[in-house]
Amino acid sequence: MPSLSNRKRLSKSPAARLALALLLIAPLLVLSSATHGTHAQQQKLNDSHQRPAASPEIIIDDEDVLKIDTDLVLVEVTVTDAEGKPVRGLRPEDFKLYEDGEERAVAFVNVERRGGAERPVAVVFAVDVSGSMTPEEFVRLQAAMRAFSEKLSTREATFAVMSFGMTARVLQSFTSDSRKLERAIERMAREASGLSTHTYDAVDDAVRLLVRNAPRTRERRLLKRAVVVVTDGFPVGDTVAPATVIERANDAEVSVYTVTLPSYSRLLVATSPDRSPLPTPLDVSGLTEKTGGINVYANTEDYGPLFKALAEEVTSSYVLAFYPPEEKRRDGRSHAIRVEAPRGLSVRQNRMSYMAGK
Repeated sequence: MPSLSNRKRLSKSPAARLALALLLIAPLLVLSSATHGTHAQQQKLNDSHQRPAASPEIIIDDEDVLKIDTDLVLVEVTVTDAEGKPVRGLRPEDFKLYEDGEERAVAFVNVERRGGAERPVAVVFAVDVSGSMTPEEFVRLQAAMRAFSEKLSTREATFAVMSFGMTARVLQSFTSDSRKLERAIERMAREASGLSTHTYDAVDDAVRLLVRNAPRTRERRLLKRAVVVVTDGFPVGDTVAPATVIERANDAEVSVYTVTLPSYSRLLVATSPDRSPLPTPLDVSGLTEKTGGINVYANTEDYGPLFKALAEEVTSSYVLAFYPPEEKRRDGRSHAIRVEAPRGLSVRQNRMSYMAGK
C-alpha cells in the first residue's frame, strides 16, 4: 500500500489531476446534453404547433400556380347569354368584382386549361322516392343520368346517389362507374319512403357528403361540387330550414341544381300547351338561385337532352378570387359580393356574401 506521502505525490501529478477533473465534470456534461436534447425536442414541438400548415396549391392555367390561404375569398359564377346558354372563354379582365359596393382587384379567374385538362367534378344525385315519381319516370331518369355522366366522360368526374323521402339514404358512394349509378337507380325504384318529402334535409346531407369525401382541390385543381335534386318540387316535413341549407352550401362552395318532374306538372291546370310551369315551393325558397344553380322542368318523355344541358351548365362556371382589405379580413361581419360580366350577359353567383373570420 502506498504511503501517505506517495499518495500526495500521485494526487499532484498531471495525469491524476486530469482524471479527477474528468470524473467531476462528466455528470455535468451528461446533464447538459440531456437538457439540450429535451429543449430541442420541445422547440420542435412548439414549432410544429406554431407553424401554419402549408397552403394548398392550385393550377390556374398551363403555367400559373397559386396558393390558397385563409384570406382569399372565392366566388363561383356562371355567365349566360340572352338565350340562357352558358358563355365560355371569358378572360379575367372581362369581370368586375365588388365587395360592399367597392371594386376589388381580381386575384385570379380559374377557367379550363388551354392545354385541354378540364376541371374535376363531384356530383351528388338526390332523388325523391316519396311516392310521387312513376315507374316510367324512374326508367327515364336512369337513361338521363347515364347521359349526364357520359357528357362528363372527358374529365375527371365522380358521382354519388342518394334517395330521400322521410329520410335520406346513400345508395351509392362516390364512383366514376356509370354502371354502378344505373344499379343504384334500379334499387331506388323499388324503395318506398312514405309520403313526406324531406328535400332540404336531403340537400343538407348531400352537402355534408361532399365536404367529407370530395375535397375542394384535387391534383392541384379546384373541384366543382354540386348537388342535383330530382323531385316534384314540394318539400314536406323538413327539420332543416332552407336558409340554413343555403348557408351551409355557400360555406362548402356547393351549387344546387333541381330537376322538377312531370309528376308536378300534372297537378297544374294549364290553360294552354305552352304555359310556363308555376314556381314550386322549392323555387321560391331560393335554394338554387342563392347557391349558383338553376331549376329545370322535365316536361317531355325524354330526359336525356335536359340532363346533357344540365351537365353543360354544371361545368361552365368560373371561379373568381380576391383579397379583402386588411380591416375586413377579421372583423367577423358579413360582406356583400357582386360580380359583373360584359354588357348583355347575365351572371349567377354561388353566393352573394361571405363571413369574415375573427
